[in-house]
Amino acid sequence: MTLEQINELCKDTLIGHLEIEFIAFGSDYIKAKMPVNKKKHQPSGILHGGASLAMAETVAGAGSMLLVDPQKYYVLGLQVTGNHVGTTSSGDILATAEIVHKGQTTHIWDVKITDAGEKLISVVRVTNIIREKK
Repeated sequence: MTLEQINELCKDTLIGHLEIEFIAFGSDYIKAKMPVNKKKHQPSGILHGGASLAMAETVAGAGSMLLVDPQKYYVLGLQVTGNHVGTTSSGDILATAEIVHKGQTTHIWDVKITDAGEKLISVVRVTNIIREKK
């Protein structure tokens, strides 16, 4: 799959609603960006932690999809655990997911979310389960 195909596939989903755009990937990583704006703020005017977690699960899920045959397997988020260590209220955030375990039935990803100045916003671990389609 190309970046254009991945982004097109996600256009009319929650991923598109959050304006997440995939920008790079390789055999063991994937990167995306998301603009921070009022649609993703909590009432205090800063990025909502749930938006960060949704972005992390999205990026890790896409990474797993690139590692399996999507005609034969589903990729489902099994667990998402995150720590929000910084805040931002505008600009883009960047999520970089790196695979730390690629098993036959589970994939584990570490995701770092930073602002454009590389200030750490969140660190997230995502576990995906790989299920055969029936």
